[in-house]
Amino acid sequence: MSKYRPSLAYLLITLGPALLFLLVVENIKNKITNFLLVFGRVPFFYYVLHIFVIHIVAIIGLLITGKDWKLMILDNETMSSGRLQGYGYSLFTVYLVWILIVLLLYPICKRYMRYKANNKDKWWLSYL
Repeated sequence: MSKYRPSLAYLLITLGPALLFLLVVENIKNKITNFLLVFGRVPFFYYVLHIFVIHIVAIIGLLITGKDWKLMILDNETMSSGRLQGYGYSLFTVYLVWILIVLLLYPICKRYMRYKANNKDKWWLSYL
């Protein structure tokens, strides 16, 4: 199996509007851009943290619905056995959880952003 390179038309329709959007909003400063700036300054930290938090929330969701929390240990047996059949939530619930997790992680990311800005001498912070 091999992967195909993206077509030029696909790249133009996805990257073009994104770059135009960035051109327009780059110099706008308001509460929304300040909120998003926090996640933009610590993207890898947010990424690692949100995966951990989402996994914990999924385990709590399993416990609330009365299923075994060990289903979240995603191994070959769990994936092929069909035990996850029917597991899931409505799109409204997914969006609600997504918004709540972003809001929950905002203060943590903001604190880390400040720590990172105040400790530029620590080389390892550039990786997170």
